[in-house]
Amino acid sequence: MEDSMLKFAGGAFALFMATALSATAATVDVKMLSHGTHGYSFEPAVVYIHSGDSVRFVPTDPGHNAQSIPGMTPDGAAPINVPFSQEKTVQFTKPGLYGYKCLPHFALGMVGLIVVDNANNEAQARKAPLYGAAKRRFNELFQDVDSKNGK
Repeated sequence: MEDSMLKFAGGAFALFMATALSATAATVDVKMLSHGTHGYSFEPAVVYIHSGDSVRFVPTDPGHNAQSIPGMTPDGAAPINVPFSQEKTVQFTKPGLYGYKCLPHFALGMVGLIVVDNANNEAQARKAPLYGAAKRRFNELFQDVDSKNGK
C-alpha cells in the first residue's frame, strides 16, 4: 500500500511539473507579410523570448518561408525551417541569437531576429555575410538588440 502511494505521489508530481513548465512557456506570433511596415517583412522583426518558448510563423501573405541564415544560429541549435506558405511553430531551447530570412525576398530585406535569453553568439552573428537591403535591415535590427541591452 505504501509503495503504491509513493508511485502515485511521484506520478502526480511529474504531471504537475510538466503542466507547470508548459503553462509558463510563451508563444509569439510572427507574421510573414508582403506589404508590412518595411515592405516584404516579418512582423515583429525582432522577438525576445526565453528558453522553452516558441515562435509561430504565420503566413499572413502567401509565398513566404523562414529559414536560418548560416552563421546566425547558436552552435548546436536546430535550424529554423518553415516551408513556403505554411504555418509552423518552432520551439527554442538553446539561448542565443537566431537570424532568419525569407529565401525569395532576402535581397529585399525580409529578415528577422529571435533573441533567446542572452544573445551570447551576437558577435558571431554580426559577422555573417550579408548584402544589400538585408544588410541594411539587419543593421536596424541589431540597433534594436543593442538598445534592449543598454549599449
